[in-house]
Amino acid sequence: MGFKIKRNDQIGMFFFAAFVIGTSLIWFFEERFNSKQWKSSPGMRYKIVEDLLDNKLIVGKRKAAVIVLLGEGEVYNVNGKEHMEYRLGIKPTFFEEKREKLTVVFKYDVATEVIHSKEKLK
Repeated sequence: MGFKIKRNDQIGMFFFAAFVIGTSLIWFFEERFNSKQWKSSPGMRYKIVEDLLDNKLIVGKRKAAVIVLLGEGEVYNVNGKEHMEYRLGIKPTFFEEKREKLTVVFKYDVATEVIHSKEKLK
């Protein structure tokens, strides 16, 4: 007596295998954050910003440590909080282009928030 796999089970196994392979490929080809690459290629930062955010490398660090990691950014104050802004470059797209930026908010010399934003190009 042979072992038969039902059609629904085969379909389920196919989709599970496709999911595992797809997730593995995305992880394998995803760009990883690298401080040297961040500083030397400002126009390409959009490729590695997600890894920086996902791994929460900024919040809780002192301003000096953030500067060592990311370099000097454009500094301005809003409501008594210091903000340091980094331009991420323009990601190639078929739709309207958007300029991305990363803003680090400091309170008492400690990074309290990181904001990743996009603005339309005029």
